[in-house]
Amino acid sequence: MASLRLDGRTVVITGAGQGQGTAEARLLVEAGARVIATDLAADLPEELAALPSSASHSLVYRQLDVGDESGWSTLAAWIRSEGWQVDGLVNNAGITQRSRLLEVSLADLQRVYETNVAGSLLGIQALAPLMRSGASIVNVGSVAGLTAHYPVAYTTSKWALRGLSRVAAMELGPRGIRVNTVHPGFIETPMTASAKPAFRQATLGETPLGRTGSVEEVSGVVLFLLSPLSSFVTGAEIPVDGGQSAHGGAKAVSDALR
Repeated sequence: MASLRLDGRTVVITGAGQGQGTAEARLLVEAGARVIATDLAADLPEELAALPSSASHSLVYRQLDVGDESGWSTLAAWIRSEGWQVDGLVNNAGITQRSRLLEVSLADLQRVYETNVAGSLLGIQALAPLMRSGASIVNVGSVAGLTAHYPVAYTTSKWALRGLSRVAAMELGPRGIRVNTVHPGFIETPMTASAKPAFRQATLGETPLGRTGSVEEVSGVVLFLLSPLSSFVTGAEIPVDGGQSAHGGAKAVSDALR
């Protein structure tokens, strides 16, 4: 019977050093997966080091800059040398940039794109050859990729990620590899902790559930998409945003910050 268990499966997570990525790593280890957690830090990040000791044998940390093609090649070669296949990839790494339309620079746009879009593409290119039928890729988008959100570099990158995800679902489907996207709303993470109070207040006003989300609530959807329970789900986009994107209310958020 299909279940949420991932026993015997190897999953790579990018941006796993804090917040949402760490929560995903924790939940996937609890589900029985071998997790290869990656991030920019050379040494094991504190949040990952703080995971229960029972998880230590199931979690391996590797330094990775997702925008570095050679880094992905090195990671893939190391996984191959260990004799492992890749059963799941969570392209979680992402950065934000909050300049508005008439203020954003081309350098801003390129920097965000390299992490949020190119990083995911490079991951798919590097690890898909190590996947077999039944593998699953989860790209982490954003409510910004479903709306006309005001931070233009970030919003543009998340819309581009949607296109990448759909093409990947189409191209890899014949090989039995599924590709789906989750779109978090305002989730309590180190990234959102730097948001202005006005942003938080306005976003809560646009969220039908009337609260922010937790990293665990996003991780649960990621687990579902990696598990056999979603075996006929590919090319899907799942908002985890408390209903924020359901009514197209991003304009109120934008206006509140003028």
